[in-house]
Amino acid sequence: MRTIPYNRAAAVAYAERWALSRNPAYYDFEHLGGDCTNFASQCIYAGCGVMNYTPVTGWYYITANDRTASWTGVEFLYRFLVNNQSVGPFARVVPRGEVQPGDVVQLGTAEGRFYHSPVVVGVIGNEIYVAAHTYDALWRPLSTYSFARLRCLHIEGARVW
Repeated sequence: MRTIPYNRAAAVAYAERWALSRNPAYYDFEHLGGDCTNFASQCIYAGCGVMNYTPVTGWYYITANDRTASWTGVEFLYRFLVNNQSVGPFARVVPRGEVQPGDVVQLGTAEGRFYHSPVVVGVIGNEIYVAAHTYDALWRPLSTYSFARLRCLHIEGARVW
């Protein structure tokens, strides 16, 4: 197995292309609990081109009914990215100041329940700009969201066979 770089420019280009619409290749989960993590996964995939087809614990999308929970669930995506030692993208939690375009930030409650997964499209000064689905956004300042906790997932690369 070898590690390939994460193409941040490709992830951001995908986010900018599809933030305010829907790619017909993917189901829109907006009315089934939200589409934010599905969109974040699409962006990550655009930046790495590798899925992990391990049943249940992997990270993949074939159809709306043939996918892993990590493709569409906020907490499941987090667990996959930070624990993945196999094929596919992997990440680590970083301080806000280390976020880069193409990364994912997750917004949470004071109690620690994370509920939203916007994709970073830019960092200018101290402001992080994001793209997101469900409440569609493109280049929205992170400071305009209301949240108690922030989790920053820095995509480090992807592993391939």
